[in-house]
Order: sequence, then C-alpha cells, then structure tokens
Amino acid sequence: MPSISLTLDGVTTEIEAGTTATTLLQGERDVVAVRVDGDLRDLARELPADAVVERVRIDSEDGLNILRHSAAHVMAQAVQQLYPGTTLGIGPFITDGFYYDFDAAEPFTPEDLKAIEKAMQRIVKEGQTFVRREVTRAEALAELAAEPYKCELLDVEDTEASATEGASVEIGDGEITIYENVRRGGEVAWKDLCRGPHVPTTRVLGNGWSLMRSAAAYWKGNQANAQLQRVYGTAWPSKEALTAYKERLAEAERRDHRRLGAEMDLFSFPDEIGSGLAVFHPRGAMVRMEMEDYSRRRHLAAGYEFVTTPHATKAQLFQTSGHLDWYADGMYPPMRLDEERDAAGNITKQGQDYYLKPMNCPMHNLVFDSRGRSYRELPLRLFEFGTVYRYEKSGVVHGLTRARGFTQDDAHIYCTREQMREELASLLTFVLDLLKDYGLDDFYLELSTRNPEKSVGSDEVWAEATETLREVAVASGLDLVPDPGGAAFYGPKISVQAKDAIGRTWQMSTIQLDFNLPERFDLTYTAPDGSRQRPVMIHRALFGSIERFFAVLLEHYAGAFPAWLAPVQVLAVPVAEPFNDYLGSLVSRLKALGVRAELDASDDRFNKKIRNAARQKAPFVLIAGGEDAEAGSVSFRYRDGSQDNGVPLDEAIERIQAAIRDRVQV
Repeated sequence: MPSISLTLDGVTTEIEAGTTATTLLQGERDVVAVRVDGDLRDLARELPADAVVERVRIDSEDGLNILRHSAAHVMAQAVQQLYPGTTLGIGPFITDGFYYDFDAAEPFTPEDLKAIEKAMQRIVKEGQTFVRREVTRAEALAELAAEPYKCELLDVEDTEASATEGASVEIGDGEITIYENVRRGGEVAWKDLCRGPHVPTTRVLGNGWSLMRSAAAYWKGNQANAQLQRVYGTAWPSKEALTAYKERLAEAERRDHRRLGAEMDLFSFPDEIGSGLAVFHPRGAMVRMEMEDYSRRRHLAAGYEFVTTPHATKAQLFQTSGHLDWYADGMYPPMRLDEERDAAGNITKQGQDYYLKPMNCPMHNLVFDSRGRSYRELPLRLFEFGTVYRYEKSGVVHGLTRARGFTQDDAHIYCTREQMREELASLLTFVLDLLKDYGLDDFYLELSTRNPEKSVGSDEVWAEATETLREVAVASGLDLVPDPGGAAFYGPKISVQAKDAIGRTWQMSTIQLDFNLPERFDLTYTAPDGSRQRPVMIHRALFGSIERFFAVLLEHYAGAFPAWLAPVQVLAVPVAEPFNDYLGSLVSRLKALGVRAELDASDDRFNKKIRNAARQKAPFVLIAGGEDAEAGSVSFRYRDGSQDNGVPLDEAIERIQAAIRDRVQV
C-alpha cells in the first residue's frame, strides 16, 4: 500500500493510505474522535493525505459533546424498542447533558424513565457500533418515511426547520448521513438521521450516564406545533464524574436562591403582582441597599454622575433608537394614551403609544443632548439604577435571574474616539475590581460580535469597534472566548464571565462599544477646533441587574453573606430570659454604631434559638449567660458551629466592626 503524510497533533507522520483513525490510534481508549482539517470525524473514517489531524479526547469539550450525543441515540433506540410507534424529534447534546424529543402516545412517567434506563444499559453492554452512511436526500426521505419530523428537517424549503435549535445535529452542511447502531453480527439494530460524529461503540458510554427528567416540549419550540415529550439525560467519562456532577446539582439545589429567599425571608413573587416581578422584604431590601450604596460610593469616586429617568416613554424614542425594529418582541405591549374626545365622543386629539422601557440608553442620550457639549466635558459618565421591563416568556422566567422587571446599574459613557481605548481599559479594571469587592474573583471574558441579520451600521464601524474591544480584552490578561453573532444590534460587547463558589459560570458585567446610537440620535460635541464631532458611546451594566446579582451572590454564599452585606449582622441569644436586658444593652450599643443587630427575646428554648440563628445565617451569634454577665463578656458562636467564649464586650464590638469594615467572610 502506498504511504501518505499527515500531521497528528503537530507532528508529521507517515501512514499507509486507507488507514483509519481507529487503526492509527489503536489502544488510546480516551480518544473518541478526531478533528481533520478542523472538522470532527468518527475514528472509523479513512484519514486523507496531507491532513491536519487532532485527537479528540473524551474529557475535552468536543469529546463530551460527542459522548452525550451518542447517549441521546442510545436513549432514542431504547424508547422506540419499548414504545413502538413513538416517533423522533431531535436529540442534541446540551450543557452537561443531552435530550431527545419524542412524539409518544402518553407522557413518560418516572417508572418509564427507569425502564428506558434498563433498556439503555442492555444496549451499552452489547457494544453496538455507530456506523456512518452517506445517503441522498431522496434515499433519506424513503428510509425515514415513518419519521415525519425527520422528513420535515430534510425539507430544504423549510427554513424554520433548519433554524430549529438543535437541528444542526441532524443535518450538516452538504452531505446527508444516517447513523446505524450495528450489533456484532452485522444486524442493524436502529438508525437515525444524524450528522455525527459518534463514539466508536456504545460500550464507551460505560456507567457514567443517567436519565434526569422528562418534560413537555413543542416541535420547533412553537406552541402552535405538536406537543412532544422531552427526556433529559447526562453523560460523563466515568461513574465518578457522574457522581460528582450529581453532587454539584444537589449543592446547587441547596443554594437555589428561590429556596433561600423564602427560608431567609428576603423576597417573594406574589401571584397578585405577576410573573417575574419580585417584592423585596425588609431583610432582602437591606442587602440590596448595601449592594447599591457601596456601588454608588465607588462610582462617585470614579467620576460618574447620577441621573434618573422615567419608567415609560412615547414610542418615538424607541423608534429612533431602533429598539422597536430589533427588540420589540422583548418589550411589553404598548399602552395607548393621551387620546381626547369631545362630548359627542369624537376624537379631538389622537392618542399615542407609550412603552415601559426595556433599556435606559435612549433616555441617557436625551440627557447628553439636553444642551451643547464641549470636548472638555468628555468623557461624560452617566450612571443610573434604572428599572426596566422586558416581556420574558413564562417558560423562561426564573426567579431573580430571569425576571420581567429589574433594576440595572446602568452607565453610558460618552467620549471621543481618541479617548475610547483608555476609557475601555480603565472601565474593565473598575468593573473587575468592584466585582472582587463583592467576593467574585475567578473571571474570563467573552467577545460578542456582529449578527449581520440583526444589526445596524457599516461594516467599517463594526470592525473598528470589535477590534478595539478585542485589544482591550487581550490586554487585561484574562482568557478571551469568542461569541459569534452575540452582539446587540448597535455594537459589539465584552462580557465578564464569573465563576461562583461551586464552579458555575455566570455572565456578569457587559461593556458595549457603540458608534451607531450617537448617529441615530445625532449626538455631537464641540471639538477644540470648533467643529461638531460625533461622540463614541460605551454601554456598561456592572451587575447586569441588581436582582440577578443579588441571586448570584445569594447562591455563591449559600445565604451566608459576608458581614458587611448580611441582613442581620449580629444576633444576640440569651441563655435564659434573665439575661435579655444584658444582651439587649449590647444590641443597643451596636445599633448606635450602625451595626444591624437583633435580640432574640422570644419564649423559645435556648437550643431552638440556636437552630433558628443557624437558619438565619447571621455572621455573629452572641451568647450570654450568668458567667458572661458577671465578667462583662459574651461568647461568639460562628456559622461553622465553633465558639469563642469569654470575649470582653469592647473587644467583641471592635471585632464585629472590623469584620464589617474590612468586608471579610466569617
């Protein structure tokens, strides 16, 4: 056989023509696929000459995605074996797992999921091979005639089908392929329309997978279409990794801000008000106030000026900004106001549409444009805690992290083109430093670039803005991840991605560079030579929203806020009723010093008071009995259950004040 040359993970290698990656990488069991000239391929495919080949290991991002998509196929095979007549929707990999949509006669029950898992285990143990086969569109339609949803995806005229989320796992660009699950004797056990690739055999799934839950879903995500049954699962390279994932899920559930918010009496979502609209209770409002007040002080020190704008405005403002062209689906419906009629009911003044604002930026532009501006005023940094309203669909609303009404810590900075790079660099530093003050310190950056179908402005302007943001992001030293097409319609953005205490990533601050809205609003300033010039506009939300940041911090700290943020900083618990006055006087001293202190003077037994204090997660629980009263001291009980006894009162007060002042976690 003639030999060919290729590059394998950077090393030039000679192999026989016709060699597959399976043969080349024989024995490397952690390799589940290869990337050939940038494209993912199954190990069983022949390697072409002069190709650049990279191993795809099972624990890499690509490897996990391939593993999970293969698990989705195994699940679909099991479902159709158990429930004949069930037809298939789509089955993509998703973050940490996979799902498959089914048109089944009845919704799946928990008992059904157990039966599906058992059938999957049998398929995994069989070691069925995933075999790729190229077909024509006509052949695919004939083979899959019993699968109406697959045939719909094959309809080249159906642009909606091709755009369906997850549909790309079914049909790739160009060729159409079917994957068959083949038993060892060569019998085809099952097949599916799929672009691949897959792991070599079902045995690779091992015991690192599990089904999680089922839910209703609509074909193409459209409620006008058929309702399907979606089954979710997860898959990992090993049983140990699966166990660790489930432990993370359990920990995340324990930290769920909705549960903690109810337990700690922080906030609620009354049905009488509506979905996605939170009410903050006194203790939650106290945490929020501390968050906002500290942010205000930092912004004032950094040269920001505060503005306040209304919650609603005439439609024309959002027509000028472009939001009604590009963002109307995310806005509440308009209110028709200002119409006037005479006594006979004839309209004497036409009404106008008013909208609840989804963004603050158009109103800030009006502040900038309220009078002439000089270059000497730039950069002009306008800041507002501005409440906005976005009509999120009911299935998307999720506690404080995806609400319909929320308050953005919104800033818009107007500067010259010459100032923008330095302003962006200092702004990114300011953002990261402030996030660190709240206890987040593990970051990377994401650069969201233009979506040509949902944007305004010239290619040249977008290219300049994108490159400027990229240079600033790279200069920060943080990892930079691309987000193609994720920009707002008016400009590219950098988003700060922060990891919390259990390793989850949250999108936090966003910084957007905008040359387009100043053009749409005809914003100008007087340059040194007397000419009128267009400012550059930087959009910046540091928290994203107060509500969402509140939820992130609540889950990050599992409700145990650092002393400076805690709604109750000190909870005094007397051993018995005779010591109420002794601790009550200490609480009064602390309150006079600005410390949020409370006395538990209830009739509950001491042990119950201690349990109640643990649920409240106060940083300092102060205990006093007879010996403490005689010695003029208290005992500290900390969140981990440890105690420090006999601390003199003045020392106790100083210790508490220092923890609050230094923003430490106790």
